[in-house]
Amino acid sequence: MTDVQHPRDRAALVVVDLQNDFCVGPTARARYQGDLATLDTVVANTVRAVEAARAGGIEVVFVRFTGDAVHQGVSWRRRDLALGKPSKCLEGTWGAQFHGVAPAPGEAVFTKRACFDAFLSEGFEWHLRGRGIDRLVLAGLYTDVCLDSTARTAFQKGFHITVLTDCTTSRHLPDGEILRFMAALYGAHLTTHDAPASWVPEQARVPAETTAGEGAATP
Repeated sequence: MTDVQHPRDRAALVVVDLQNDFCVGPTARARYQGDLATLDTVVANTVRAVEAARAGGIEVVFVRFTGDAVHQGVSWRRRDLALGKPSKCLEGTWGAQFHGVAPAPGEAVFTKRACFDAFLSEGFEWHLRGRGIDRLVLAGLYTDVCLDSTARTAFQKGFHITVLTDCTTSRHLPDGEILRFMAALYGAHLTTHDAPASWVPEQARVPAETTAGEGAATP
């Protein structure tokens, strides 16, 4: 898509893996080592972000995970066996259902089948390109797993990244550490759910020709 056809920095709020097995219940409690109140805060803030996006005409896209064994690659199964990790978010179960917020009629939903990266879900990138979206505003779980995997691919495919820092939390790494990493490596813009006007930073609102001759970013 060209900038003549679509405005630059057309954003979509991408809600990642707000599902019962990640947010609440015995599976979430067993996996998340931090304060469970943090997960409640992430969910509540993401609900508000979705409401703000809908009110402001920003498209909301939902991404969900299913971990059924039939979808797992051999490396995934080997890891789970070695670490004693049970499968989660099994298709058709309570654990796989959305938690706190659900897609409204007409909002797109994409499924990651035993993978972290939303770009590995069928139709995700095609949908974004077709809608002229070039900025992903990321919310959901977890910052250092599925959000980072998605942001990494998005950056390499030319999408701009915004992370709503109060709409996510990390599972393995300190929150500040992974957020600083995403800002440094992907140029991620960091802001919060309650300032939707800041989701697309002013310095990003530049004509395409301004950046056409710039060199590639360095890792």
